[in-house]
Amino acid sequence: MKDPLFKDTDLVLSVSGVDKSFDGFKAINDLSFYLGEGELRTVIGPNGAGKSTFMDLITARSRPDCGEIVFHKSDGHDIDLTKVRDHHISRLGIARKFQNPTVYSSHSVYDNLLLSLEQSRGVIQSLFYKESQFDRDKIHEVLKTIRLEDKKNILAGSLSHGQKQWLEIGMLLAQSPKIMLVDEPAAGMSDEETDRTGELLLSLEGKHSIIVIEHDMEFVRQIARRITVLHQGSVLKEGAFDSVKNDPEVIEVYLGRQGRKH
Repeated sequence: MKDPLFKDTDLVLSVSGVDKSFDGFKAINDLSFYLGEGELRTVIGPNGAGKSTFMDLITARSRPDCGEIVFHKSDGHDIDLTKVRDHHISRLGIARKFQNPTVYSSHSVYDNLLLSLEQSRGVIQSLFYKESQFDRDKIHEVLKTIRLEDKKNILAGSLSHGQKQWLEIGMLLAQSPKIMLVDEPAAGMSDEETDRTGELLLSLEGKHSIIVIEHDMEFVRQIARRITVLHQGSVLKEGAFDSVKNDPEVIEVYLGRQGRKH
């Protein structure tokens, strides 16, 4: 299936006409969203715009009241995500990183990645599992990507906030995901860490399809290819950074004075 805005791009995710209400409050309202294969997309919007609910729907943590959410596999098969249980989502190749980094603090950086590798093992198998050369090569590849080779033997709990964020992104990469959902990766970072995080995400473009939720507009400027603005559960605006930044409706409902500064 092709992206309706980019005719030469295969779609990896289609969200069509989705609604979701909680106790009478409509968090998602007739939302349609399309993500291309290998695309890096940034999603912004004010608090309450429906960004987290949107992510919850993709990962089957919530079910839509109506509409379709379809994962388009590279083998040509389509998966209806509204009928998939949440613990099966990662097996399909959809990985999510929440805002606050969650790592195994008492394990080394290397072991965090080892525990995250794409594999299907039960409890017994895990107890007797021995890593293969393929596993070691995969982990070293991820360590190089997240630039933590020199930290591989230290405890994850001793990493800085930014390093923990990079490690958790690495833990997603260890799963070889088709789609990565990344929630506010620059939150709480120094300027240097923010720049490096942007470089990391840009290096993954084309290899994975990525949705980044972010509030830091300077960071958005760094990584932006195509931006989707959510407002009241619907897409308000979609386009390039400058087009979105200068849009009167976006300035009014979200950017405000911040929008006029950049």
